[in-house]
Order: sequence, then structure tokens, then C-alpha cells
Amino acid sequence: MGRAAQPRRRPSPPPRGRRRSSPLPLADVVSARGHGRRRPPRRRRLSWRLLLAGSLGLTLVWMSRGWLLPLPPPPQMILVLGGDVDREKAAARLARRQGLPVVVSGGTNPEYAHWLFEQREGLPSDQVHLDYRASDTVSNFTSLVDDLRRARIRHALLVTSSDHMQRALLVGQIVAGSRGIHLTPVPVPCGHLCIKEPRRRLWEDGLRAVLWVISGRDLRDWAEGHLVPWLGRAGLR
Repeated sequence: MGRAAQPRRRPSPPPRGRRRSSPLPLADVVSARGHGRRRPPRRRRLSWRLLLAGSLGLTLVWMSRGWLLPLPPPPQMILVLGGDVDREKAAARLARRQGLPVVVSGGTNPEYAHWLFEQREGLPSDQVHLDYRASDTVSNFTSLVDDLRRARIRHALLVTSSDHMQRALLVGQIVAGSRGIHLTPVPVPCGHLCIKEPRRRLWEDGLRAVLWVISGRDLRDWAEGHLVPWLGRAGLR
């Protein structure tokens, strides 16, 4: 007698609520794992220093729009930055030759200045203006620039020592340039007395000038507490 045929077992149905997953190709599995894993955020390629430098560059272009104006007229005055007697002597000779008015910002005492310009060089008193509001290079410009703009000055000869000219011209181009005033440098030779200025002073005064144009105030105390340490960390001192 043959063996009785055993009934076929039906495959048990999958539990309710679960679906049998079909095998996925390897590429899909890798792709799925990749999408499921959280990618780390990309680091910005431009550091904050470059972003700051770019922002300052655009700000300088906007503030120094005086550079982009048509050619300035011939020099209308002489601006002398105090700090050295030789600067005033050179400006006095220049004023006598060209007949231009002179503004001395933060120069020598009034008695000596009047003797130098009026008695020694023979300039009339109304050709020379002495201004003592400035205490440093930045305030040499910020204390006067609005007065010069009201006087419709668009071109001035800038007289200072040759070792001071780079920093003075940078500050002047920012501050006076924001008012549409062009500056032509007239460096006074200092010979063996020249002192090379540290790079940090150039950056500090340049940034102070930018802040003055933006805010309308000289943020010297704030700059000394914040900009100077930042320049040190950035390696610009």
C-alpha cells in the first residue's frame, strides 16, 4: 500500500501590519543609507577674515566715491598736518609760491606759526588758518572735512612728513574722499630722522576712519578696546 499523500503546507501569511520587503539592488541600498545618514554641514570656504576684508573693501569704494568723480579742479588750498616744524616751513614756502590759503591742523603754538607764515614768509594773516581741534592723524581730517566741504573745497594739497604720508593719505582718502575732496600728497623729506611706522598703526587709523564715516563719530576708545586686540589676533599688528 502506498503512503498516503500528505497535504501541502501553505506558506504562512506574513503578520498583519508588516509588508514583506523585496531585496533592493546594492546601489539602491547604498543610496538609501546615504540619504538616511545626516551629512555634516559644509564649512564655508571663505573665512571670516576674507569676508570682513571684502566688506571693508566695498565700504571703502563707496565711501571714497570722491575718487570716482571727474578730474578735480586745480589745488584750492594747502592742508598741513601738525607734528613737525619742517612741515609748516615747507607749506609756508609752497603757499608763497602758489598763493594758496593754508590750514594748519594741530601744528606748533600760535606765536611761532604767525611768525613763520607772516613775518618770515610774508603771507597775509587771512591766508593762514590755525586749527587746534585735532589730537592725532584721524582727527586731523575729521575735525576739518565738513568745514572744507562747506567751503566747496574739492582739491587740497596734503603736506606731511614722508614717513607719515602713507597713513595720512589713507585716512584722508577715506574721510575726505567721502566728502568728494581729492588730496594730492606733498611729502616733506625727513632724511635720517625718518621713522618707519608699524603696520598696525596704518590698520588702526584706517579702520577708525571707516567707522567715523559710517557712524559720524570718532570711536577711538571703542577701537582701542576692540579693534586693537582683533588686529593682534589677525596678525596685522
